[in-house]
Amino acid sequence: MSETILAGHHQPLRTWVLCLYFMGLNLSNRQIGQELGLHKDDAQRMTQQLREGIESKQSLPVLDGEVEADEVYVVAGHKGNPEAVKKKRAKAVGAD
Repeated sequence: MSETILAGHHQPLRTWVLCLYFMGLNLSNRQIGQELGLHKDDAQRMTQQLREGIESKQSLPVLDGEVEADEVYVVAGHKGNPEAVKKKRAKAVGAD
């Protein structure tokens, strides 16, 4: 396991695979620790190391050529900004 994300830990490979499986089931670190018989801090370190290892191995997507999008979400308004709505209304009333 040298030069892998599993290097430097004394847990058997079976424990690492089960940890990854439990992560896929969206179990919390506390639940993973309970299932594997580990302290919650050890489970936290394992899951963090697995996440970092997975993230570092993923390559960035490269878009090339024509790209299409099925849907677009456009915010048309001032939701959460009532002052901007008041100013816009005041300008519209003043222009009439």
